Amino acid sequence: MQNQNPVPIDIVHLLPVLDTKLIDLLKSLSPDEWQAQTVARLWKVKDVVAHLLDINMRVISANDGFKGDAPPPVNSTQDLVNYLNQLNADWVKAMKRVSPELLIMLHELTGPLYCKIYTAADPMATAMYAVDWAGESESKNWMHIAREYTEKFLHQQQIRDAANKPGLMTRELFYPFIDTLMMALPHTYRNAVAADGTTIQLSVTGDIGGSWNLSRSAGKWVLGKGEVLSPTASVTIDPDSAWKLFSKSLRPEHVMNQVTISGNQKLGETALHMISFMA
Repeated sequence: MQNQNPVPIDIVHLLPVLDTKLIDLLKSLSPDEWQAQTVARLWKVKDVVAHLLDINMRVISANDGFKGDAPPPVNSTQDLVNYLNQLNADWVKAMKRVSPELLIMLHELTGPLYCKIYTAADPMATAMYAVDWAGESESKNWMHIAREYTEKFLHQQQIRDAANKPGLMTRELFYPFIDTLMMALPHTYRNAVAADGTTIQLSVTGDIGGSWNLSRSAGKWVLGKGEVLSPTASVTIDPDSAWKLFSKSLRPEHVMNQVTISGNQKLGETALHMISFMA
């Protein structure tokens, strides 16, 4: 029988692939590369590795039914961002006393457990956490897992970028990452005023990229894939600029020389403010 409820973004099988690549990467780093500055301005390579370990350990702990201390009142997205940033900063500071060798050992221990949890999860069940940057107040597990994939991809790519190590910018691994980030496009345009029939196209160049579009219908923005005929605004960006821009590692003014906007300039520029992470 044909599946009537296919998973829109099915990437859980790629989590172990990323983890294997991460371990190989970490074992290849020199002492100087562990201390290299990343595009995450406050973090060096070792700090990013520590943050990735925190992701594993929080997921495993939550699966055990343990959530830690209750957060302070969260009344806005900014409150949530501030809370998460403080959690991340506290962990990274504590991990400064931990050696690279021990960080690798802990990744080897926790990585498979992390992947096992998401492999066993029902993709269509309600997730424990909503994907706020996509404008969702409730998310399915498949979307939450896709969000987790983007976190794993992003931070490993930050390490590779800082250490000048290739590896993740492939069709297999980059396209699911950027495809997930595009889920934030409708939310990014939520305040953009436009007539029904308005279309916006955002393209990431090269074999590893693709094209996505927004169409205005019944007063709402609807996300689609592929190119559209004569879009109202068209935005084209290269993959390297895209992952840095949409993670807030770079801002629009830093990438304008790498971006092409045609048609309605104001509508096109709105896409450059998409942030598909809690940052």
